[in-house]
Amino acid sequence: MTKRNQIILSVAILGLGLALASRGAPPANEVSELKVTIREWDVPTKGAHPHDPAVGTDGALWFTEQMANKLGRLDPVTGTFKEYPLKLEDSGPHGLVADRDGNIWFTGNFKGYIGKLDPRTGAVTEFKIPDPKGEDPHTAVFDSHGLLWFTLQTANMVGRLNPGTGKIDLKHVPTADSHPYGIAIDSKGIPIFCEFATNKMAKIDPGKMEITEYALPEGARPRRMAIDASDRVYFTDFNGGRLGRLELGSGAVKMWASPGGAKAAPYGIAITPDRMVWYSESGVKPNTIIQFDPKTEQFARAIIPSGGGTVRNMAATSDGRVYIACSGVNKVGVVERAR
Repeated sequence: MTKRNQIILSVAILGLGLALASRGAPPANEVSELKVTIREWDVPTKGAHPHDPAVGTDGALWFTEQMANKLGRLDPVTGTFKEYPLKLEDSGPHGLVADRDGNIWFTGNFKGYIGKLDPRTGAVTEFKIPDPKGEDPHTAVFDSHGLLWFTLQTANMVGRLNPGTGKIDLKHVPTADSHPYGIAIDSKGIPIFCEFATNKMAKIDPGKMEITEYALPEGARPRRMAIDASDRVYFTDFNGGRLGRLELGSGAVKMWASPGGAKAAPYGIAITPDRMVWYSESGVKPNTIIQFDPKTEQFARAIIPSGGGTVRNMAATSDGRVYIACSGVNKVGVVERAR
């Protein structure tokens, strides 16, 4: 079995196990109709398995084509695609993010490197993870100083890359086999991340690289996360079919049952500038787009027209739209309020 297939199989088994363990969660909350327009486009390369979306500096929808060894760009206004092949075969591009200059940085999940694509030339620069055990960089995010932070799931690490020097620093997570997953930066420049294989979230001191963990309710499995303007951390509890919120100052946690129920498997999540929380339920067919209003604690739901095929991540634009990548149906899409 190839390394790529081993990773895919292990994650699939983990997800199945978590889903089966989710029985006994509280009943789902009431939900209203979410009035949005969801536009979807077929990715040009068949079987590309679009994994994560990102917002380009020009507003374009960028995405990783994990099984096609490419990065893709969609202009949502014209519907025009452009694809960028990667140099290193079977890289398994996973997470991606744009820097201030418009370069696209991505995690080479199958080959243990961080990549930088210059869209103007198509040139790709690779930064190899220095520890051979750091084989699976996962999700990446920039802080305000231009440093790239990223998780390494099965390696159980968090990394930091200085783009100016190419230096990579790695830190092991205190809890063994915690599977660091989603990551975001708060307003103070502190990286916060999910520990998907256990009921914990964590933060890492950007200077000392010291990690502090936060306990979540028993059985919770935080997979993806987003941080609002008040530094409240929202996360999807893939195991329990819930939306969660962590207050970093007090460590207080609040959980809400997702409208799809205990087996809803909430996954990709984002917060728009109006502080609305958006996420997708991957355990219901067809997949849904859920909007949660933190002020009223009310949910609204819309069905993804294509069925979704699992929305693994989301990205919010500055004007309140949400970009999605629909892995199983080979599409990318834009969610926006109905006019």
